This record gives sequence, structure tokens and C-alpha cells, in this order.
Amino acid sequence: MSADDGQVTLLLNAMKNGDESAAGKLLPLVYDELHRLARSYMQRERPDHTLQPTALINEAYLRLARGSVDWQGRQHFIGVAANVMRRLLVDHARAHNAEMRPGGLQRVELEEGLMISSERSNEVLALHYFGGFSVEEIGDILEMSPRSVKRHWALARIWLLKQMKKSRDLDVHRGESLP
Repeated sequence: MSADDGQVTLLLNAMKNGDESAAGKLLPLVYDELHRLARSYMQRERPDHTLQPTALINEAYLRLARGSVDWQGRQHFIGVAANVMRRLLVDHARAHNAEMRPGGLQRVELEEGLMISSERSNEVLALHYFGGFSVEEIGDILEMSPRSVKRHWALARIWLLKQMKKSRDLDVHRGESLP
């Protein structure tokens, strides 16, 4: 654990206890990592997207700073920030009726899609797919072994494939054809 990690943990605890100045001190310590995540997310978005990585970070940070989460440390904060940014992008896409579904992909509602049998599998799916974290990083964030992370990732993938098949079967049953 670096000195910055310790400082981040202290500031997160101060934020939880109502210290409003802690939020301003925290941002410079985590900004680079948040910006890397935001850039990664934005590269996956459509080219004419109106949000910029900085705006995504700002909106996510405002939501995180207002909350009263019992932060476990820097990795926990970054993991939750990844989730918040993903949800912001989903909300933004819904608001603008994003209808880009190339190549016969089926739409799976991610809010429903994340309701896998195991809460840990939900977290692994979100951190890996939307956060871009490696197996080792996810293990550190969720305090589990890489083998457990891989097991939960496999369960999440199986569940997601079943949901996509179910969606495809419903479309065929309704007489809708896939491109």
C-alpha cells in the first residue's frame, strides 16, 4: 500500500464522516485512474457521443461524493466509480434512444442482466466487462483469489449467453427476424 493509498483511505473516511473539504482533496489523488477508466468507456461509445471523459468523471464523482458509503480503500472507491460511470453511460444512451445494434446482436437489459444468482458474479461481470479490470485487479478489489474471480466470470458469461438465447427465442416466437 502506497502513501497515496493511505491518504485516499483517510480522505474517504473523512468524506463519510461529513468533511466536505475531503472531496476536494481526494479528486487529485484518484483523477488519473478515473480518467483512464472514463477514456476506456468512451472509446466503446458511438463516435458522435456528446459526453466527454472529463464530464463523465465529474458527474460520477459528484454522485460518489454525496453518498455515505463505508469505503474500504482506494480500490473499492475506483471499483464503485467504474460502476457509476457505466450506469451514467447507460442512462445517457437510454435518454438519447441509442438504437445501434450491429451484426445481429440482441439487446439484453443490463440492469436485469446483472441479476445473476451470485452477487459476486454480478460484481465480477461489472468490473471485468465495464471496468476493464484484470482478473488480478478484480481479486484485489473484491478480496478473492484469481481462481474465484475466474469461476464467477464463467458463471456470469454462461448466464449472459442464456439470457441472449432467451431473448432471441422470444423474438423468433413473436415473428421478429434478426438481421
